[in-house]
Amino acid sequence: MKYEGLYTAIITPFKDGRVDVEAYKALIEAQIAAGVDGIAPVGTTGESPTLSHAEHMDVIRIAIETVRGRVQVIAGTGSNSTAEAIAMTQEAERLGADGTLQVCPYYNKPSQEGVYRHFKAVADSTKLPVLLYSIPGRSGIEIAVETVARLAQDCPNITAIKEAGGSVERVNRLVQALPESFSVLSGDDGLTVPFISCGARGLVSVTSNIAPAAMRELVYAALNGDGKKATELQKKYYPLMKGLMSLDTNPVPIKAALALRGDITWELRLPLVPLAESKHETLAALLKQFNLLG
Repeated sequence: MKYEGLYTAIITPFKDGRVDVEAYKALIEAQIAAGVDGIAPVGTTGESPTLSHAEHMDVIRIAIETVRGRVQVIAGTGSNSTAEAIAMTQEAERLGADGTLQVCPYYNKPSQEGVYRHFKAVADSTKLPVLLYSIPGRSGIEIAVETVARLAQDCPNITAIKEAGGSVERVNRLVQALPESFSVLSGDDGLTVPFISCGARGLVSVTSNIAPAAMRELVYAALNGDGKKATELQKKYYPLMKGLMSLDTNPVPIKAALALRGDITWELRLPLVPLAESKHETLAALLKQFNLLG
């Protein structure tokens, strides 16, 4: 399996304190209908830190059963506990996931040797293709370029990285250090076009939760070398991408956007709280600007 194109870091809807299964299935169907290449359940945007283990695996199972092989399902099964990451990854493989998203261990702040051993242990435990996830703003550390290169050499099933460090320079360094078969995916919607221009092969998107067709058009314009169209789309949709990440901490704004449209309830799990009412008007105006309120 090759990591390329548009993947949606899909939200986890709640209702009355529980996962809203019907709303979740409807969101997945909308993603498939819009032509995304895959969905990534229970990552950062899916509020994985506040799901119980049983809920976490159930959300992955529902995604796999709903998708029925029509797009890729990249299960978020990373952890700052190597043993837990291995157990969840093996369960996701048993359930039929197409790949696994493995976040850089957070809070522990391991050395790069520890980071290497963590990911190698996970990769050795599964046949699934592993998508590394470097997000220093949340993890406290990055997966160093040298560590990524070492893992790519030593672990045949570590085949891609979701890069969410906000640095075009780092994408350049990754592309230089990694084999041609290794995919770099943007983890920042607003940096998709510059990242792809430097050699990235796609995007794991937050914005595509509510605007999948638009984000697909942007990604494929860039991937197909249509620089003029990609630049135009980047300019057009940047206010939307920026707004959905700046009004509050992800996934608060994107869940609020979907709630305003009536797709889900406003529920999040503590310590996250719903978007402040004072910002509802700003968000609604932004969505209306892009004809996203139905």
